[in-house]
Amino acid sequence: MKTAITEMFGIEHPIIQGGMHMVGYAEMAAAVSNAGGLGTITALSLGSPQSLANEIARCRDMTNKPIAVNLTFLPTVSTPDYPGYVKAIIEGGVKAVETAGRNPAQVMPYFKDAGIKVIHKCTSVRHALKAQEIGCDAVSVDGFECGGHPGEDDIPNMILLPRAADELEIPFVASGGQADGRSLVASLAMGAQGMNMGTRFLCTKEAPVHQNVKDAVVAASELDTRLVMRPLRNTERVLTNPTVEALIQKEKELGDKITFEDIIDKVAGVYPRIMKEGDMNAGAWSCGMVAGLITDIPSCQELIDRIMAEADEIISKRLGGFLNA
Repeated sequence: MKTAITEMFGIEHPIIQGGMHMVGYAEMAAAVSNAGGLGTITALSLGSPQSLANEIARCRDMTNKPIAVNLTFLPTVSTPDYPGYVKAIIEGGVKAVETAGRNPAQVMPYFKDAGIKVIHKCTSVRHALKAQEIGCDAVSVDGFECGGHPGEDDIPNMILLPRAADELEIPFVASGGQADGRSLVASLAMGAQGMNMGTRFLCTKEAPVHQNVKDAVVAASELDTRLVMRPLRNTERVLTNPTVEALIQKEKELGDKITFEDIIDKVAGVYPRIMKEGDMNAGAWSCGMVAGLITDIPSCQELIDRIMAEADEIISKRLGGFLNA
């Protein structure tokens, strides 16, 4: 399948593995890229620019296909060494970067000069238009269904994607609720040029996380995610567990008096215990509503092959049949 996204990033299939904290390591990115998609290393999970440089090199040993690096700009007190990360990306020969969080305008000149394509994650049309304005080559449009941070507008992809198609001149991919061939075809129908998957790739054989994490997603339904940190306007969609339910109860009790310090033990620094040790009650961790569509743990190759076969059958047979009826 050829789209503006496959052409832009030099990939076989219009499927991107989005950045995921403590998931987007070399083995994850290489598996997706080897299967014909665009695998992504998550820079801030590595902890330092040198570690990122080492991870890029490790990924290069696993695949000769295009890979991307996710660089998320966080509003933190202790600012990461962003210039160092940018340098590691450029010197590592990476040709695609997924930016997220705050506006990436300050790094755009460096990536442009290096011939790197930038795709920025956006949860609203206005943010997507800003990304286009500052020179991003594409955007990833995240609907309200997505795991992680869906923004504060609460617009699902059935509305958000066509709105993006109406406004944008640059290509975009659909993110949030993406799991199979149906997701891909629906996204294409609404104007996207491909799809970005996070939670679905979390449940693959190559995902470098504890088996408990994968099993929890497979066991979950579309009703098992919760929105936390809404009072702080830093909304995150997470998989429910007793700790998450206690967090929500505290948010209700404290109301508009709540501060980040009131819940920090449940949302900050918990990922190592969850992703590596498999402690599923350690805290809140990102998961999309798409968990309700995930029932198995295939390899990345099996997953992408299945998605493309499903998409081909839907387009050529099911939808085509309506025209011939």
